[in-house]
Amino acid sequence: METTEQKIQKIEERNRRVEDDKAWEISSTRRILLSLFTYLAIGTYLWAIEIERPWLNAIVPAVAFMISTLTMPFFKKLWLRFFRK
Repeated sequence: METTEQKIQKIEERNRRVEDDKAWEISSTRRILLSLFTYLAIGTYLWAIEIERPWLNAIVPAVAFMISTLTMPFFKKLWLRFFRK
């Protein structure tokens, strides 16, 4: 049987993990990496199907993805305000 101290320690460890996950979710590093990987994946795909100037054309979807990740916190706040009571 767990002691109260052990239970508190488990809760504190869980809280640290949750805080770390939240920090990662809102970090600039994550957003930059997602944009970079999006750009590389789309650029590679466009290159493979022989689209003219694939690396230039891959910029638009990568930027659109970056914009969508930057606007999500705003829409989350709206959603919480109107749909969660």
